[in-house]
Amino acid sequence: MPSRLRPTAPIAADAVLVGDPGRALMLAQELLEEPKMSNHARGLWGYSGRTAAGGRLTIQATGMGGPSAALVLGDLAELGVRRAVRVGTCAALDPACEAGELLIAIGARAEGGSAASLGVPVGETAPPDAGLTDRLRRELTGEGRGAGVASFDAMPEEVEEAPAGIAAADMQTVSVLARARSLGVAAAALLIVTEEIRSGARLPDAALEDIAKRAGRAAATVLSGSS
Repeated sequence: MPSRLRPTAPIAADAVLVGDPGRALMLAQELLEEPKMSNHARGLWGYSGRTAAGGRLTIQATGMGGPSAALVLGDLAELGVRRAVRVGTCAALDPACEAGELLIAIGARAEGGSAASLGVPVGETAPPDAGLTDRLRRELTGEGRGAGVASFDAMPEEVEEAPAGIAAADMQTVSVLARARSLGVAAAALLIVTEEIRSGARLPDAALEDIAKRAGRAAATVLSGSS
């Protein structure tokens, strides 16, 4: 039995990972036909069911921060998950990056010490699964772009200059990608830019919900096409 999750319904081989339990519920209602709650232990809400295309899919909340996400992914792998797409949020570091953008992670750089326990020292980068990332690019042509992300243990309040090749900051992507690699799980990340650190501009909640639904649909489509 996994250490944190207590499944009450079968877990699919394909999973969409989100930090926020409320977003997990919203995406379950958007993506699954007759979704069943598959976990409520520790407030990590998870749902499983079939998509409109007929594939089985699990949507699982991972909590806040990289360590929580890595632990949840470990439990999911023990329960049979083999492919996962993180649908998360991030903050723009590059001035050219704007609130409301969809970013397809092409690599996640460790900016906090917790990633070292997963084999990624500070300053090093964890790559996503190439196949899932390519499918996300094709699915989101004209809607999303590939970008590097920096994952922090705690989000910075201000940044003087974005690291080279880094568009945005978050708290989970490096841990998800690194942990997935060690578990033999194919993983990619699709991030919604919700704020701009320099200007303080934030994405309105209604807009975030609409974009999150689009990101969730893209992730589900990409996973349904995996083999």
